[in-house]
Amino acid sequence: MSKQPISVAIQMDHIKDVDINADSTFALAVEAQKRGHKLYHYQAQNLSFEDGKVRAKAEQLRVEHDPKQHCFLSKPETLDLSDVDVVLMRQDPPFHMGYITATHLLEHVHPKTLVVNDPAEVRNAPEKIFLTRFEGLMPPTLITRNREEVVAFRKKHKDIIVKPLYGNGGAGVFHIQENDENLTSLLEMFEEFYPEPYIVQKYLPEVRLGDKRIILVDGEPVGALNRVPSEGEARSNLHVGGEAKQSELTEREKEICAIIGPELKRRGLIFVGIDVIGDYLTEINVTSPTGIQEISRFDGTNLAASIWDAIERRLESAS
Repeated sequence: MSKQPISVAIQMDHIKDVDINADSTFALAVEAQKRGHKLYHYQAQNLSFEDGKVRAKAEQLRVEHDPKQHCFLSKPETLDLSDVDVVLMRQDPPFHMGYITATHLLEHVHPKTLVVNDPAEVRNAPEKIFLTRFEGLMPPTLITRNREEVVAFRKKHKDIIVKPLYGNGGAGVFHIQENDENLTSLLEMFEEFYPEPYIVQKYLPEVRLGDKRIILVDGEPVGALNRVPSEGEARSNLHVGGEAKQSELTEREKEICAIIGPELKRRGLIFVGIDVIGDYLTEINVTSPTGIQEISRFDGTNLAASIWDAIERRLESAS
């Protein structure tokens, strides 16, 4: 634990809208407050750069685990982010140009102000592309805008998943079977709405048994949660009806964590959530990982405390 209180600016979607029993950022705020840290809250649209300074229109924050009123905010003030100790970059994806711009701005204060996760590495590790750096861990995957390649990929693998390259939360994820006549129409829609390639993967029937979310802190696995899709649904995300179940790591999942963990730590990616289906790594979430409250309830642990321990160790080693 930090020997003295620190100042923490939390960049997030507005805290008044969070689910206090599920939101990971809220849990991090509660733990930081418990440690005596001074909290500020601001939204990404209130981040600005002028005369070499990165500033945020921020409010001092106090939180309570009370469904009637869970947050108390002061009047807005202009906060120079180089004057705070930690910035938590926790606004939700999608990962778009606004998100990328925020990483560029926060680079001006990092590492003097510790930004979690490292903004340059967040920018360089979009979830569905970053995992391509780890050979042998992901399922058969195609990233393309070429329809003929998608058709050939389906012919080879029969059952496929098509999804936006920078999507999040299960939005725009389609399960296309071998004889599904909607593939061309779906690709036309993707081409109209998305300027970048899309990602196509072999469908993993093991998803019916669950899509494992594993939390890594400073490269080490600290907990896991299995998310089982509801009947008639290909997606396992909790907010679209997936059921959360307690889970432990399999030997294969430990192997995956051992392979990617050192690289996550080297890149300054302190808080990461990975997704594993069967024997395959399907995503590495570095932007705004979730799941720590559910895992903590199942396991009787405090993952928010583990994350703050890692952040405080980074601060102490840099001082």
